[in-house]
This record gives sequence, C-alpha cells and structure tokens, in this order.
Amino acid sequence: MTRRASTAAAKPARRIFVGDVQGCRAPLEHLLAAVAFRRDVDRLLPTGDLVAKGPDSLGVLRLMIELGAEPVIGNHDLHWLANGWIPDERMAAWLRSQPVVRLFDDVILVHGGLHPHWTDADLPDLRGPAVDYAVTVRYCDAEGNRPPTDWPPPGPPFAPWDTFYRGRRRVVFGHWARRGLEVTPRVVALDSGCVYGGPLSAWIAEEDRIVQVPGNTP
Repeated sequence: MTRRASTAAAKPARRIFVGDVQGCRAPLEHLLAAVAFRRDVDRLLPTGDLVAKGPDSLGVLRLMIELGAEPVIGNHDLHWLANGWIPDERMAAWLRSQPVVRLFDDVILVHGGLHPHWTDADLPDLRGPAVDYAVTVRYCDAEGNRPPTDWPPPGPPFAPWDTFYRGRRRVVFGHWARRGLEVTPRVVALDSGCVYGGPLSAWIAEEDRIVQVPGNTP
C-alpha cells in the first residue's frame, strides 16, 4: 500500500522586519510568537536600537544572537558601544559588526533615513558623518540639510526625509516614535514607540502584512 503524499507545501522563507525594540525583550518574544517566526527558515531584520531605554537590553541582544537576527545598527546601539555599556564582549562585537544599511532587490533597511543625494552606489560604504546622518535623520530639505531641532516639527523648507526620496526600492526604517507606524508604497516606518508603551510592530515583506503586539509597560 502506497503512503499518501502530503499535499501541504512547505511555506517559503519570509523577511520579518521589526521596529525599535530598545531593550524590551518580553514584547519581542510575544511578537515572534505572533508572526510564528521560524528560526531556521525566516529572516529576522530589526530596524536598529536593540538596546537603551527598556528593562532588558542585554536579554534582547542575547536573543537576537541566538536567533541569527540581521539588524542594522541604530544611534542608541552606537551610543552604548561608544560608552562600553555592553559588558559581554561577544555581544558587543556582534552588535558592532552590524551594518548601517542592508540592501535587498526590493527593500532598503536603515535605522533613520537616507540623504536625498545618496545613490545605490553610496549605500554599502557609508562612513563618518554619513553614518550619523543615516541613524539620526528625521527632517531635511531637498539638499539634505537638517534643521537645528526635530521638535517641534520644523516648517518649510524642511520635511520628513522620505519626502525627497526618489529611489526605486521601498525603505524600511525605525527611529521615529512620534511618527509611529506608517506604511506607504515608498516606506515602512516601524518605530511605534514600544519602549514608551506603544505597540511593537513587524512588517512581513512577503505578505505585505503588519503584525503588532503590546509594548513595554512604562
């Protein structure tokens, strides 16, 4: 007697982009369960700022390493590294090795944003002031100049950096909790303020689907 073959096709790998975690391990674990993350199949792609204001930054790093996460580095990550606030050198080395930008055929992952004049050729090798720009920009003008402060919102000629973005790939970014979750054909803004009590958000690229779980309790 021939055994009946399974008709269930294996589900393809997914890219799961996750907004700023900022030391909130418990919401991260809940989010991974909500998206049914498969550690040997799916790719976990955080927007940066894994550490900082939440209750368990080292726990977040430990889990990210265990799961083979592929984040970009954020401004808070760089600040912690510069101040030596990660006592485990293995974890510090892992975080230090993460890129400023990750490039896919259809998506660019960056923590803050992109300069209006940057081309695809510029992105793999950002250095010096360009790194600071990529991890901290919110507003700029058409030439990429930034206002003295981001709050309160500056008036013209300044606007959100993606107002001037003309690239062909969708940009996934975090860093901007006041802006919150925003999904457009050009960008996916994923910092929904988890550490401040807002939700933790993920975007599953292959399904073009947002998943959210409750964030940290302030």
